[in-house]
Amino acid sequence: MCGIAGSFDLTGNGQSHPDLRAMIGTLTHRGPEKIGIYEGKRAALAQARLSIIDLAGGWQPIPNEDGSIWAACNGEFFDYQRAQEELIADGHTLRTGSDSEIIIHLYEMYGTNAIQHVQGQFAFGLWDSNRRRLWLGRDHVGIRPLYYTVHNGHLLFASEIKALLAAGVPRRIHEQGMAQLFTTWAALPGQTMFADIYELPAGHILIAEEGKELKIEQYWQPDFTVAETDKSADELIEEGRALLKEATRTRLIADVEVGAYLSGGLDSSLTVSMAQGMMKRPLHTYSITFDDKDFDESSYQQQAAATFGTTHHVVHADKAQIQAALPSAIWHSETPTLRLAPVPMQLLAKFVHEQGLKVVLTGEGADEFFGGYTIFREAMVRRFMARQPDSDLRPLLLKRLYQYQPAMQKMPAAMLKLFFGKGLDAPDAPDFSHAMRWDNGRRSLRFLSDDLRGRIGEYDAVETAVSRFPAAFDGWSAAAKAQYIEATTFMPMYLLSTQGDRMAMTHAVEGRYPFLDQNVINWANKLPLNMKIRHLRGEKYILKQIAKGMIPDAITQRSKQPYRAPIQDIFGQLPAYAADILTPDALKKTGLFDAEKVIKLTQRMRGKRPLSRPDQMSFMGILTSQLWHQHFIQNAPSTSQHNVPIMDMTQYYK
Repeated sequence: MCGIAGSFDLTGNGQSHPDLRAMIGTLTHRGPEKIGIYEGKRAALAQARLSIIDLAGGWQPIPNEDGSIWAACNGEFFDYQRAQEELIADGHTLRTGSDSEIIIHLYEMYGTNAIQHVQGQFAFGLWDSNRRRLWLGRDHVGIRPLYYTVHNGHLLFASEIKALLAAGVPRRIHEQGMAQLFTTWAALPGQTMFADIYELPAGHILIAEEGKELKIEQYWQPDFTVAETDKSADELIEEGRALLKEATRTRLIADVEVGAYLSGGLDSSLTVSMAQGMMKRPLHTYSITFDDKDFDESSYQQQAAATFGTTHHVVHADKAQIQAALPSAIWHSETPTLRLAPVPMQLLAKFVHEQGLKVVLTGEGADEFFGGYTIFREAMVRRFMARQPDSDLRPLLLKRLYQYQPAMQKMPAAMLKLFFGKGLDAPDAPDFSHAMRWDNGRRSLRFLSDDLRGRIGEYDAVETAVSRFPAAFDGWSAAAKAQYIEATTFMPMYLLSTQGDRMAMTHAVEGRYPFLDQNVINWANKLPLNMKIRHLRGEKYILKQIAKGMIPDAITQRSKQPYRAPIQDIFGQLPAYAADILTPDALKKTGLFDAEKVIKLTQRMRGKRPLSRPDQMSFMGILTSQLWHQHFIQNAPSTSQHNVPIMDMTQYYK
């Protein structure tokens, strides 16, 4: 895991590169050990390294045998040992034992199709001086970030946007990004909150050649077409168990100690169980606990840790800590957020780093591809309601889905019917599963200032999202459509980024995701629906069968409880920094929000009456947007000095 940055002169005029040292200097939290620099006439690459494989060697950027090709990588290629054998047999000379080196030689063999010959979680920049070609690539589901822009005739790229800003790229708001944030809960794939700064989407490559337009190509996307099979349920269960074990095994490959996050749910518990079974010593596991019993899962965490025999560590996230850490979380995520959950994840990563670990396994991805989220079953209930929209009984089924929400249990049928009845007249709409969530999100747009809403105009984030659905989408089941939407919007843009990579890498911790192994995803997507969802509480059926005998029944059988952090409880009383940026003057200065409406919402947050979840999320979006604006628009991001040694890689690899 590292931070990477680079520059390519698109003009061919030999213009001087932006300050590469300033760019990579903003990323030393991702790679605190050493900075490597390659500077050629046309292109320049840099990496801030966090060494995990081949600790003594593997310094980057790294060249091929004759120095005509250089690469800087972030992340891991988990199948690198197989690739090394193939490359050596083909006559290639490997300088290191690093997994990253394989991408150079695979490129020599396959060109840009080399991306089809690797598996892992990665982002990279590769410079081919003979072809004057810069090739950028990002992993299939978007675990590792990669951003780019064109500025003063140069294509610039980096692991984080702050590195691009350090090169002098203008700091301007992307108005449509604000509309996306407050509708679909994050900027849509390919977009950011900054004008003219883009994210390379998951499963894509970018090819830049001198004198040619940039070319962006998709090399992978999830396919939910169910495959016919004559295998029995037991055979499928054994097949799935074998795939998950192999995915876990490869993610334990490291020259440093590997730990794991343990939430107390099915996914993390199954991951820890498999990992512990492959180790000769107790695995270090880490959990978060909260004061609020509605959010705390400590009893399940302790039960799992005791069952597996791990060395367990607990981080308690209290109100003061979460309040204090929010500004840092926004600085590192580089985006506003409607949720508070990333902040405790940053606190957890800080503790892991202080314990001396660089790598943790985590259970994200299981819900998206094995049918775990309540929104999938909610859509099924709402389709059932659509058949008899006047029924007073059918809406009551929703209470069984949301047993972890006390307010939902008190809601009368008429209110459930009103709240969940939106869109029932269009059950075949492509976005039906997420239409209610996105409609609720649109309510937040009322807090935007008149000026900002005027600049956004008639733009509709939902229309943009739907327009990108693949041609095969219409042929999938309703549940598969919902899975696709979740896996390609919310997962890469929020779960794996704002809450995932960006919080862990604040403290140089690499998260690894067995459930997001490409083989596991491809297999899961072909399963018939009844192997994932069987009834209202029957989510992730096949995973529960795989887990039998491996984790406690109490964990396997418990209802899904999403990881959340309590917004109103924590920000009912504003810390000083929040109060300062939510004053009428501060709100008018940024120009993002209607000051009068925000003040009223803030007053309601301070009251004793619980706010609706959408209103709490609106408040969080407003607060974090103000913080984001303060960090990146009002004030130039700091390019403060760092103490990380810098190496000239052209001299190192002579």
